[in-house]
Amino acid sequence: MSYETILYEKQNRVATITLNRPQALNAFVPEMNSELLDALKEGERDEEIRCFMITGAGRAFCSGQDLKGRTPGQKGSLGESLREKYNPIIRQIRRTEKIVLAAVNGVAAGAGCNLALACDLRIASDEAKFIQAFVRVGLAPDSGGSFILPRLVGFSKALELLLLGEAVDAKEAQRIGLVAKVAPAAEFAKASREMAEKLARSPRSIGLIKRAVNHAILPELESQLEYEAHLQEIAGRSADFDEGVAAFLEKRQPVFKGE
Repeated sequence: MSYETILYEKQNRVATITLNRPQALNAFVPEMNSELLDALKEGERDEEIRCFMITGAGRAFCSGQDLKGRTPGQKGSLGESLREKYNPIIRQIRRTEKIVLAAVNGVAAGAGCNLALACDLRIASDEAKFIQAFVRVGLAPDSGGSFILPRLVGFSKALELLLLGEAVDAKEAQRIGLVAKVAPAAEFAKASREMAEKLARSPRSIGLIKRAVNHAILPELESQLEYEAHLQEIAGRSADFDEGVAAFLEKRQPVFKGE
């Protein structure tokens, strides 16, 4: 299968999926959402694949939704966008028994951050940054972030990250439990490949370990994904969201009015 916005490579039982819109910091557009989901399903069907590794081309992992398509005149329904384009990806990552490693090479913001958090493990370059950027544009968290983040870092820290929207560097991300390992940028490709291939060589029981964890959390996660879509629909209709997008595109600070 050929793709336009991602790269898909198989080697040593690892399927590497590279988000490939470096000119836009690998921001999501509908085609990339669809292709990422298709690639995950392709690897799921491939008996040779034991592990996925998701990474980004260029200097970013994924900067979230491409806001150029979210101006007031064309923003559409944010709730439906989540239900159709984002939530299926998160469900696919969690439902598969194959291990999914996020190799976070640079900035991971908004839905891009939560894509990484939905994976089973994360390795980060020392140049990576994690940003719960939703509050910066007047939105609520989505892509499973409101469910997964508190389980990784605790209730209080999760609220701090979500409410303030401040960047977390790789060292701090490791300290608070967002990532398993940090590697120097010059060694990152090698370190992430070694981790992915180690996972691919693991016994079948790692799939059962993931199944056990999923049994405990998956029904709640799926319910929360739907609730996030409901809240995002409300946020997407607000004047604050329109101001947040305008400010982002104009490279200025937003002036929110709570409307």
